[in-house]
Amino acid sequence: MTEQSEAGRRPLNTERVLRAAVALADTTGIDSLSMRRLAQELGVVPMALYKHVANKEELLDGMADVVVGEIDPPDPDVDWKSAVRQRILSARQALLRHPWASRVIESRTRPTPATLAYLDSMIGMFRAGGLSVDLTHHVMHALGSRVLGFSQELFDEGAPGAPGPDPGTQAAALRKMSRRYPHIAEVASRADHDGRSVVGPGCDDQFEFEFALDLLLDGFDRLRRQGWSSTTQRSHHRS
Repeated sequence: MTEQSEAGRRPLNTERVLRAAVALADTTGIDSLSMRRLAQELGVVPMALYKHVANKEELLDGMADVVVGEIDPPDPDVDWKSAVRQRILSARQALLRHPWASRVIESRTRPTPATLAYLDSMIGMFRAGGLSVDLTHHVMHALGSRVLGFSQELFDEGAPGAPGPDPGTQAAALRKMSRRYPHIAEVASRADHDGRSVVGPGCDDQFEFEFALDLLLDGFDRLRRQGWSSTTQRSHHRS
């Protein structure tokens, strides 16, 4: 039986393998993805996949590239700050469509080709906006994972979309917490509620992401206008 006939007379190629893997992960989760399961989904024998991806790690690399490839290109008709903001929020939407993708991107031992191209493009946007090489270097560190549309949060309250605790139980826990950690309890009790949040019950995920992104972009712009350099800052701190 040929690879083509096994695949229902549709030729199997790397793009089709990767897109099928992305769709399968979207449906069943990344933990259930295996070469055997993917082969069943495509209607081929597992060995047919190895002509297109050498192993599971190469498959995950390619899946990360598919997701990064969904990020919108830069908008040439807006100022640099708006263009960067739009692009990072597009990256965020891509990762929200594929909730497993941030884990895969974080797990890569080295950036994939599409990720490298995206990061290179983002750096180019900052440089075209008038940021020095020095400032751009520190900007990329400050943005961290946000440049790819996700953030590593201080508090992890469980899996996204998981049901929150019973309101009565939550209120009792908050009262107990307030006796020992009054400032945390004060902030927690005043937060707006969003049960779908990945930053924890009581937090509006999208709002928190955009709030931090706008703070960073405004700060970067202020430093650009000041002609900031790390050399000057280091000299100041040593004096």
